Amino acid sequence: METDDLNRLIRSLNASGESASGDATGDPPLLEHVRGEEISPVFAASGPGPLVADGGVSPRLAALLVETVRRSGTDLLLVPGSAPILRLHGALEPLAGPGAERLNRTDAWDLLSPSLSADRRRRFAEGEAIDLSLRVDPLGRFRVNLHRTRGGTAAAIRVLPKRIPPLSELGLPDSLYELTKASRGLVLVTGATGSGKTTTLAALVDRINRTSRRHVVTIEDPVEYEHAHGTSIVEQVEIGADAPTFAAALVAALRQDPDVILVGEMRDLETTRAALTAAETGHLVLATLHTNDVPQTANRITDIFPAEQQATVRQQLSLALSAVVCQQLVPRADGKGRVVATEVLVATDGVRAHLRKGTFHQLHTELTLGRRFGMMTMEDSLARLVKAGTITETEARLRSAHPDDLVALLK
Repeated sequence: METDDLNRLIRSLNASGESASGDATGDPPLLEHVRGEEISPVFAASGPGPLVADGGVSPRLAALLVETVRRSGTDLLLVPGSAPILRLHGALEPLAGPGAERLNRTDAWDLLSPSLSADRRRRFAEGEAIDLSLRVDPLGRFRVNLHRTRGGTAAAIRVLPKRIPPLSELGLPDSLYELTKASRGLVLVTGATGSGKTTTLAALVDRINRTSRRHVVTIEDPVEYEHAHGTSIVEQVEIGADAPTFAAALVAALRQDPDVILVGEMRDLETTRAALTAAETGHLVLATLHTNDVPQTANRITDIFPAEQQATVRQQLSLALSAVVCQQLVPRADGKGRVVATEVLVATDGVRAHLRKGTFHQLHTELTLGRRFGMMTMEDSLARLVKAGTITETEARLRSAHPDDLVALLK
């Protein structure tokens, strides 16, 4: 696609939606610099953090990203046999109009290959899925996953916010900031993909960076939020660019005099083992898991290890764990976006005893009894949102693992 075609597509897309500036007579400010020769050069990484923009951005991809940002989409999905799809407030909506035709088997590759280094091209040719972060000025940064699917090549592109929101803006209690004051321990933020775990961790790191003097090392795949040095020093390590694996990066970080280590995801045994050891031996470790509640989180960690090691791991977890924050996003009753519902476990003596014994099913009881320690069940959070009129009771019931508790709280 030539530049003139791209500009025509941008005007067509603008005509189909609301102008970002509210002015129907011209392009929104977002598009002022996305023109002519400025749209197809190599977009160099700048600012802190290991950003990736290896070879440039194809004009058609730039146009799709313009439309994604203009419409406040959170994700752009490129799947063979479908038009490009936006995720808006959690719902999927296909793009329509010129330039939004159905994608063929190779379109996702054609769109993204100009942005890949020779190494990433080689790895993709060898069968790997590719993750990278991409800067496209003036739109901002994007997280990209390029992968194979039965119908060909597909991609998921996440819009990365330009600023780190505070917990209050995310709908999370400010009391979670207390978790960052500890000098050691393991803080887990869990939830399904797209539930805002990375944003919550970024808010915690941002508070550390602005209020204390510590050395923070983040290990991510890829780096999503950029942290400029504040009163703390923040090093950001990107898997694939700066280190081969989470486990290797975490072991290396332990030799770099860190106070706080953020682990983007505890994916495997070696990473989990290193994170538990780091939390137990004098570091504050912040990490994520793809689990939905507290008992499932404890089970997931122990089940990673061989059966003969699980008793030792339970003992280690009981000593290392500081807190678990489980979160999920629920559609608002007014249809305007989503709101977070949260479960919070604080590691009290009772919680640690259940972790040691492996009686994980009893952790929900500890949650209900621990409100004076700042604990909260998912049902507590859902009930508050229903009573405030923020979400519907139907949505709350769909997301409750203990519906009888929810009914009792709503009476």
